[in-house]
Amino acid sequence: MKYQIVGKNILVTDAISETIQKKLSRMTKYFNSNEDVDCRAVVRSYKNGSKGAKVEITIYTKDTIFRAEVKNDDLYAAVDLAIDKLEGQMRKLKTKLLKRHEREGIGKAIIYQEIQDLMDDTKEAEVIKTKSYNLKPITVDDAIIEMESLGHDFYLYLDTDDEKISVVYKRKDGGYGLIQAENKVDLG
Repeated sequence: MKYQIVGKNILVTDAISETIQKKLSRMTKYFNSNEDVDCRAVVRSYKNGSKGAKVEITIYTKDTIFRAEVKNDDLYAAVDLAIDKLEGQMRKLKTKLLKRHEREGIGKAIIYQEIQDLMDDTKEAEVIKTKSYNLKPITVDDAIIEMESLGHDFYLYLDTDDEKISVVYKRKDGGYGLIQAENKVDLG
């Protein structure tokens, strides 16, 4: 596993770096040794009256990305909680893949035997409601207005500016985010 540790409003000392790498190194057992796995950790310290730290860990494999973000008063506790979240994501992924009878690709990147111990208390994900509708070709500003008027946290639409399927969503830290599909849809 290759590591990149970045500090925002904090100097990443050797002690911080070594601790994060040591804790992340226990994640290597979940991946095949011949798989290229990159790990990026962003450590953030809050000042100006707000105590605490935020840790964002992203693990990139050939076929998938695992990401966890945790805020805590203690930097090292935040790292531990982020690792726990990543293991939970792997547990969910394994359940989905096993249901699909060993789908190729992602299945090769993860060593399932090591994740099995994490599976004991996992509940199965269940789709409770399905909804379908025709995507409206609108602008991102109009999509935000639609989302707000519906009282939803996200809105799926067809962007008139670039003809991409898009999702606008409310961010936890305020403001809005935009996710767009890479492929365009032919409006003609």
